[in-house]
Amino acid sequence: MPSTLEKLSTNRVKLTIEMPFDELKPSLDKAYKDIATQVNVPGFRKGKVPAPVIDQRFGRGVVLQEAINDALPTAYGKAIEENTVVPLGQPEIEVTKLEDGEVVEFTAEVDVRPDFDLPDVSAISVEVPAVEVPDEDVDERVETLRQRFATNTEVERAAAKDDLVTIDLAGTRDGEALEDATASGVTYKVGSEGMLEGLDEAVTGLKAGESAEFHSTLVGGPLRGQDADIKVTVTKVCEQELPAVDDDFAQLVSQFDTVDEMRADLRTALENMARLDQAADARDKVLEEVISKIDIELPTSLIDSELEARRQQVNQQLAQAGMTVEEYLEDSEEEVDNADDFWAEIEKRSLDALKAQIVLDKMADDDEIGVEQNELTELLFRKAQQNGTSPEEEAQHMMQHNHLPDWMQEIRRGKALAAMVGAATVTDSKGNALELDRIQPDGTIADEQPEKETAAEGSAEEADNEATEAPAEEPKAEEKAPAKKSAAKKTTTKKNSTKKPAAKKKTAAKDDKSE
Repeated sequence: MPSTLEKLSTNRVKLTIEMPFDELKPSLDKAYKDIATQVNVPGFRKGKVPAPVIDQRFGRGVVLQEAINDALPTAYGKAIEENTVVPLGQPEIEVTKLEDGEVVEFTAEVDVRPDFDLPDVSAISVEVPAVEVPDEDVDERVETLRQRFATNTEVERAAAKDDLVTIDLAGTRDGEALEDATASGVTYKVGSEGMLEGLDEAVTGLKAGESAEFHSTLVGGPLRGQDADIKVTVTKVCEQELPAVDDDFAQLVSQFDTVDEMRADLRTALENMARLDQAADARDKVLEEVISKIDIELPTSLIDSELEARRQQVNQQLAQAGMTVEEYLEDSEEEVDNADDFWAEIEKRSLDALKAQIVLDKMADDDEIGVEQNELTELLFRKAQQNGTSPEEEAQHMMQHNHLPDWMQEIRRGKALAAMVGAATVTDSKGNALELDRIQPDGTIADEQPEKETAAEGSAEEADNEATEAPAEEPKAEEKAPAKKSAAKKTTTKKNSTKKPAAKKKTAAKDDKSE
């Protein structure tokens, strides 16, 4: 099956592929068989309609088109391998010659990975903040435990700061009740400023059974951002008593006998989480440094489709939350303060993620990085845990939607990133050299260097868009310590497509894989 390559631009090529009819015959036989099972022809049993009858009743062209559509993906894949190009999207397929019984010729135009050389990673040095846990962070965890084990006693006095009150809320506008601004049995801590503006002032001084009215801006639901008149009624006032921080408290909330032991364990857990953040920061900085040394020209079509997909995704997420971009920026920790800057930042992150994908794929190819069965199994269990599903369900979903190539790509990118970070020099702000390959998934440090990279090894989410949060060591002194977001977590992007096309005559092949 001869093929030729024509370079149309820096990152776009045209493949011309000739397919002799003897190579098309298996697809022709399959086409006749498939059509025979789908049609009813008088005098013939279903599935037993002879090929000449099908040609006569439905036309030879129908059979040829189906056969070509079946054969083209394999032919295209072989041409890609023969010409050693890496596609970055779906090809545009056009059948240019069809001589029945002789040959089929078609062309495939596709964006490909641009040629570039990776820099010497061993010459790259980055610095990350040292792992430090201030006493204030430990105090905060202790305070959280005190809140969790506090006792609440109902009192008959008026509500005061730090009391827990049970309240009913009823919103109106121009005297008309607002159903979406009505709630009952809401528990609220006075002085927390965690709900409606003006609520703290309204409930302070109220006893059970008393009400107050105030004007406020709604902060959630379909009426978010709209003004309303709010009537709040206190139904219960509870005084919160926090336990003293002593050895009895340590024994109550943990497996330790003393406060010092409990605090030491909390500090260790925080150090482990900080170490995971440190490893994520190192991955980001090394990858950014590598990308900064490479001039990659991304295909325009790839950029456009990526940015459009990302914009749609963000808009969908905002719509589901009932928020506009402006409202999101008001409540978020984003560094931008207007919609234009927000979308510009989204665009930058998306393009950076695409470049990261291409760089990691290039390194994986150059180093001939493969995927082991146990690595697929580990990824399966990790995804099941992240999605709250069983491994069996996750495996079934993967098979149904043909996600195996994506999973393998995810693993290869992670291993490439691990190798990249391992080759670079990483130090902390105190000048200490870091051996990130010794960091375990829980943030602890292995006594001996493991055979496989762990902390430096990231998933595709870490490599192309968002870092997967490694589970922090569960502190023994509390039920679970919430892990901080990985510094590498930035944006969600689609993965580079290397799928083979389902060809149709004179049309661009489309990827119909559902997510």
